[in-house]
Amino acid sequence: MIPRRFFWLFDSLVLALAFFMAYWAAPQVQALFTPGGSLAYGWIEKYLLPPAAASGVFPPITDFQWILFATLPGTILFLELFGAYRRVNQSLVRTVLTGAIAPFLSLSLVVLGLFAFKQNSWSRLFFFLYGAYAAVLLVSFRLILLAWWHKRRNAGFYAKNVVIIGSPFGLQHLADYFRDHLSRTEYRLFGYLSLCANQPPLAAKEVPCLGTIDQLGELAVHRPIHEVVVVPGEADGKWLKQIVKDCDYFRIALRIIPETLLADAPSDLQSPQRDDPMHLPAIVLRPHDFNSDALFAKRLIDIAVSGIMLILLSPLFLVVAIAIKVTTPRLSVFYHWRVVGKNGVEFTGYKFTTMIADADQRKSQLMQYNEMSGPVFKIKEDPRVTRLGKFLRKYSINELPQLWSVLKGDMSLVGPRPAGPHELARYDFWHKRKLSVQSGITCLWQVRGRNEISSFDDWVKLDLEYIDNWSLWLDVKILFRTAWVVIRGSGS
Repeated sequence: MIPRRFFWLFDSLVLALAFFMAYWAAPQVQALFTPGGSLAYGWIEKYLLPPAAASGVFPPITDFQWILFATLPGTILFLELFGAYRRVNQSLVRTVLTGAIAPFLSLSLVVLGLFAFKQNSWSRLFFFLYGAYAAVLLVSFRLILLAWWHKRRNAGFYAKNVVIIGSPFGLQHLADYFRDHLSRTEYRLFGYLSLCANQPPLAAKEVPCLGTIDQLGELAVHRPIHEVVVVPGEADGKWLKQIVKDCDYFRIALRIIPETLLADAPSDLQSPQRDDPMHLPAIVLRPHDFNSDALFAKRLIDIAVSGIMLILLSPLFLVVAIAIKVTTPRLSVFYHWRVVGKNGVEFTGYKFTTMIADADQRKSQLMQYNEMSGPVFKIKEDPRVTRLGKFLRKYSINELPQLWSVLKGDMSLVGPRPAGPHELARYDFWHKRKLSVQSGITCLWQVRGRNEISSFDDWVKLDLEYIDNWSLWLDVKILFRTAWVVIRGSGS
């Protein structure tokens, strides 16, 4: 969801738009009420128009700009007090009232200040139009956002995949609770993990068994899991400790519900957190996560940079495509790269083709020359690379089509390299933590001697260093250092 600080920015832009609309409309409306106008009434001229209105000249915008700066913080403060920034899924009445009342309350404070200091030369008409436009635009913006959110929620876009763990008694109660009380558009019961191999299957056939509890780590890599709900008994401390460790390692939220609390019917369960949509009496452990505002800014940067780069580089894309077809007519322009990204989600990435047609089939013949230890295959003078491909790789031009994956949201500009399915099968358990964040085109490995690193373990350690120390500033530094590496021609 959109972080609160960005809502402040959007509302500020809306208020600025209302201000300019009011200033544009005020002279037009004023002309209707001044002497000679079609709606000229004495009481309107006396109470609504400024003293200088009879001259027919509307004051310059610089005389009004202080109103915008005075009402901006007040409007945002009232919206904050009314709870407009706490969540998107508010009722229609609350959405309309908060958007309409907040700007008028802020304007009222400004008007009271003017009355207190006996300032009567201001345009009441402008204040009225500004307040009306602000209310209409704020409400419209929120209604559009609310409709957009409902559409995406009903399509299951925000549904969280949940895995449940516990005894047959606890699992059955949770399965019934999810079926009867929670919408699949919010929580999707992905399946359950049994405590041992011979645990009786769950009566609810629609909830599949995903394995045993020692397989949670592997499951977290290959399947998108957002939350784990555990119902431990009194003597289940040993395996529970491992579950906590696995969830923390792969950044998965964990809910722990003591089995004794499930003795009552699921309908009697109440969560101590009113804003918790699951409404379960659980201890919630959420691993340390990146700042949501910074993540949202990261996504905005990804969209802006990738979109601009795709437009600016489109002539280069055309030249490279023609060059590939001229030098290697039988090869396709783009190489379709099927990989695994964050939370085990597979997607198709794209690069410019730099290898011969049967490159994948010939890999087994060249495995003895692999210069990289571990699951990744890398040869400095790879005989499968075409002559043009060597040039494209030297300056990392072959990587540019991945900007499309960034724009779509499959990747980020900066992040650990995604894993090929055949590589992931050979990962050690600790390697897989690199898939707990969004994969990217470049990362620390690319700017810290990508050609000198021959150990996959060292490569992953750099990825984990990036994850543990991530910030927007780190992303910016990596992007600038990547640009320098590309200019120097230090590509793969």
